[in-house]
Amino acid sequence: MPPPPAEPPRRVAIGEDDVLMREGIARILADAGLDVVAQSGDAEDLVRRVLAHRPDVVVVDVRMPPRREDDGLVAAIELRRRLPETGVLILSQFCEPAFALQLIGERPEGVGYLLKERVGDVATFLDAIARVAAGGSALDAEVVGRMLGRSRSDDPLRLLTPRERAVLAAMAEGKSNVGIAQALFVSEATVEKHSTGIFRKLGIAPASTEHRRVHAVLRYLRGTAGHS
Repeated sequence: MPPPPAEPPRRVAIGEDDVLMREGIARILADAGLDVVAQSGDAEDLVRRVLAHRPDVVVVDVRMPPRREDDGLVAAIELRRRLPETGVLILSQFCEPAFALQLIGERPEGVGYLLKERVGDVATFLDAIARVAAGGSALDAEVVGRMLGRSRSDDPLRLLTPRERAVLAAMAEGKSNVGIAQALFVSEATVEKHSTGIFRKLGIAPASTEHRRVHAVLRYLRGTAGHS
């Protein structure tokens, strides 16, 4: 019996105006077996190329021409609107949670936000692309930390124990229960116990899948940041 046909490589588009950075990202992706189908140093041109090629994931810098402001973010939001099946991974030079929240919008599926320095950690970078391509989320740990740190006097996050906050942060980064357990050096059963406590304290009904739990956590983070 012949083996099943291999799945085609994930197709990726890159939006980055720094030529060396763009070429470096393309090389990392190609070496990992991904198919780089489009590259651009201009946000408006990137949108056109992505609409033409319809890749699985778009990796895009926040600040790009033509205005060199938040053009990449604007392009990413537009692409999420027009191609909801395409994942978007934003890269940023600085930790700007507001940009992450704009990108998430009302739909955290297939979205990621990483600091540019993470690209040098090839395993982390490729893992983020894989999560986003699969419809999950990948938020930079530093960004999540800042979002979780924006607490108010009436903020339910104040009810969480330090361990529950650590679990919540790992959830928001997109980690599975197995990933959380490995990162925090606890058992999966302990992670599940903390998860139950988190959702009870935050008033969020526990969902049946990891993806739905991440969805609920990100919705909560949007509300928290919006009142900070």
